[in-house]
Amino acid sequence: MATSVRDQSRLSVPFFRPELTDDEIDEVVECLRSGWLTTGPRTRQFEEEFATAVGAKHAVAVNSCTAALHLAVEALGLGPGQGVLVPTMTFAATAEIVRYQGAIPILVDCDPVTLNMDLEDAQRKLEDARAGQFLSSQPIDMVGIIPVHVGGDMIDMDAVAEFAEQHSLFVVEDAAHAVPAAYRADANSPWRRCGEDTASVTCFSFYANKTLTTGEGGMAVTSDPQLAERMKNMSLHGLSYDAWNRFSGGRSWDYQILAAGYKYNMTDIAASIGLHQLERAEAMRLQRERLAANYTAAFQSLSALGLPSSSPNRMHSWHLYPIQLNLDQLSIDRNEMVDLLREHGVGCSVHWRPLHLHPYYAKTFHWTSAHLPVATAEWQRRISLPLFPGMRDDEQEHVIRVVTQLCQRYAR
Repeated sequence: MATSVRDQSRLSVPFFRPELTDDEIDEVVECLRSGWLTTGPRTRQFEEEFATAVGAKHAVAVNSCTAALHLAVEALGLGPGQGVLVPTMTFAATAEIVRYQGAIPILVDCDPVTLNMDLEDAQRKLEDARAGQFLSSQPIDMVGIIPVHVGGDMIDMDAVAEFAEQHSLFVVEDAAHAVPAAYRADANSPWRRCGEDTASVTCFSFYANKTLTTGEGGMAVTSDPQLAERMKNMSLHGLSYDAWNRFSGGRSWDYQILAAGYKYNMTDIAASIGLHQLERAEAMRLQRERLAANYTAAFQSLSALGLPSSSPNRMHSWHLYPIQLNLDQLSIDRNEMVDLLREHGVGCSVHWRPLHLHPYYAKTFHWTSAHLPVATAEWQRRISLPLFPGMRDDEQEHVIRVVTQLCQRYAR
């Protein structure tokens, strides 16, 4: 008689668990003892080392990826009434920073395999918006595009750049999932790291469950010194220079307010964690890659599941491992599967409810499922499984066992 899921050990596997070592802890303690807790020497060091790691000329450390994205579009001059192409398959931040500027996020459907932005749909949406055939009878001044690398699988940024140049758009890259990650055109082309001059500004997240964490935090990188200076000034109230320069000695106590800025700076406490996370970023990526390969090998014979894949021309960060339920082969839906997984000790999540299915965007801009059919269908069958450095063999084996037995039990 087959072993029931309910007969198994009550092992509980979290969706994520930060991988922190004594190096991070010791650096934080040293920072606390130094007496310099806010933006200071460790933040500056983190900016410099991160820029080197991703191949960028300038880096601005901030308190979230949301802050980095907001600073990017502000520095690029995004204004009220203008339009920006934004994937519907993303987290709230990608579109809300457009709204911060009084601008309009024009939602774009996704590729059904990678869930990254569909540039063919972007073309249609842009033409409709500029022709005044979308959302209102007035033409929309389309000025930008914000691609997202879903799960850490990079969209072709060469294609994005070509599209943006053709339509006179700025490119801000939402790389919240994509450090370290890279892409190339083909096997004979060189690798380009995410952030290596791949956009006007590339924005990273260091939230607790990201591939590199500072607890809360983010980074904006760019090759443009003027954009970097604007973002740095605006990250700390629009001051002429930051607290580190004012109080580190040898500088005047005085300062000037250059613009109505924000309070987005990173602390040295957060940077203390980031410095050592950055040192291990590639090692942690390889751990995630190994875990992803284990899942794929274990699940490939299950007809009820579709699995993520990675092109040989992508260096995938594997922030997420999303499975796709083939609902025609199951007697339960995605929500029921999520409940069952959690009931049996498997932490999981859904990435994401598309933006057009949230009340704010549906009511404010009248988006419907018909506007974005692929994302509407795909989100109803996606589940992200636990995947994090430090995940034990018995934890992954438990996830594999539970998923497999649930697929078998509820097969049509």
